[in-house]
Amino acid sequence: EEGTNYPATYVSWNEAIEYCQKLSAKEGKTYRLPTEAEWEYSCRAGTRTAWTFGDDETALGDYAWYDKNANGIGERYPHQVRQKKPNAFGLFDMHGNVWEWCSDIYDETVYGSYRIFRGGGWCDVERSVMATTRRRSHPLKFKIDDLGFRIARNMIESTNSE
Repeated sequence: EEGTNYPATYVSWNEAIEYCQKLSAKEGKTYRLPTEAEWEYSCRAGTRTAWTFGDDETALGDYAWYDKNANGIGERYPHQVRQKKPNAFGLFDMHGNVWEWCSDIYDETVYGSYRIFRGGGWCDVERSVMATTRRRSHPLKFKIDDLGFRIARNMIESTNSE
């Protein structure tokens, strides 16, 4: 499924960075991928639970597209955004639908330049769409049908003063 209300998928980390750079140049503001810490803070929205809404997985379908309400019933694709409930910060789709690239390197000593993605996808089980779940892959080559990105914007622009 594709369209203006669907998340972008099949996007490598490098392509997500390139998008942020082009948008920044176009608008004169700094857009970027969130750090992993920023992503988790935004996802949790002040909670310490498995999901933004609590620890009861029976409510997951109200907040996320995941295996039980997408892949498991034959809907093997990302769904339109903003169809599920938002978290307390008003952010939609932080759990499930598509994984989201973060700016951080996973573990440079073990994985080299592999980058982190968070959030889980439409084909993942409950534990894979938890607020703490993280995965990693190659920033240039890895592009799949349940991986996209969410952008962040710097609210205060840095200036070079001499």
